[in-house]
Amino acid sequence: MIKKILILDRNHPFIIYKLKKEGLICDENYNDSTDQIDLYMYDGIILRNRLKIDKKFIEKATNLKFVARIGSGTENIDKNYAVKKGITLISSPEGNKDSVAEHAIGMLLCMMNHIIRSHQQVSKGKWNRETNRGIEIMGKTIGIIGYGNTGKAFAKKLSNFDVQILCYDIIPKIGDIYAKQVNMNMIFQKSDIISLHIPYTKKTKGMMNYDFIKKFCKPFYFINTSRGGCVVTNHLVEALKNGKINGACLDVLEYENFSFNNISHNHHFTKSFSYLIHSNKVILTPHIAGWTKESKYKMDKKIIEKILFLKKKLNKT
Repeated sequence: MIKKILILDRNHPFIIYKLKKEGLICDENYNDSTDQIDLYMYDGIILRNRLKIDKKFIEKATNLKFVARIGSGTENIDKNYAVKKGITLISSPEGNKDSVAEHAIGMLLCMMNHIIRSHQQVSKGKWNRETNRGIEIMGKTIGIIGYGNTGKAFAKKLSNFDVQILCYDIIPKIGDIYAKQVNMNMIFQKSDIISLHIPYTKKTKGMMNYDFIKKFCKPFYFINTSRGGCVVTNHLVEALKNGKINGACLDVLEYENFSFNNISHNHHFTKSFSYLIHSNKVILTPHIAGWTKESKYKMDKKIIEKILFLKKKLNKT
């Protein structure tokens, strides 16, 4: 039975209001560490990224029935140990799939049509037309790596651009009318544009490295709205410099801290980061692809639906 829930991240009044309306007790704690919270009191946890739900956390939360992470990734949760303890994991990737897809397309259009660069030039009184001649998306082959919620939304929104869309995923037979599912060799051979829509796992950490990049048969534009840690930035920069990658649209960076609220400055990445922020081949945004007013409501709504469904299910047993 679910009675008492702890919310560990701010700015979710809608969730709290709706759950209280269903008779659930909702406590808020936005500052204390794991050691300072009486976790055994709670049947459920709702959070984004403030704390890690690791083995130590789970051992203390002896009555925990679920962990709900608002968003798509669950890398801050020890999933294997949680499942072993009978804890249900809840996330809301359905809620921000459209905002991620729109953001990816927006970055791509800006990149291929030199919109940001030309705006900056006009603002300084420069009127350079020929050097800002763009490239159309129409007729290109787009490879989507990871065909879950955001990958599918991206493909659907691109479908009217008259492009060929290929997708790769470790799960078989999830291609649809918008994207043809193929193996990675086909992605390497055909793609003019690559978009990452993968979770951050041991297998995907640093996946986009130079050995991976050099397998592509032609230069391509690269979009990453998934996780920065899936890309080795030094290798990406090298590929941008030597023309293997035409341009990069990066909403996420390898240098982000655990909560995604900032980037960590240290000497290991100064040169690469300096290149990214000064290059005309790169567009950067601060992990905001899924960060719209609409997606905030939709993610909250989806989390509520899943918690109440679980509550109903547990009450029957």
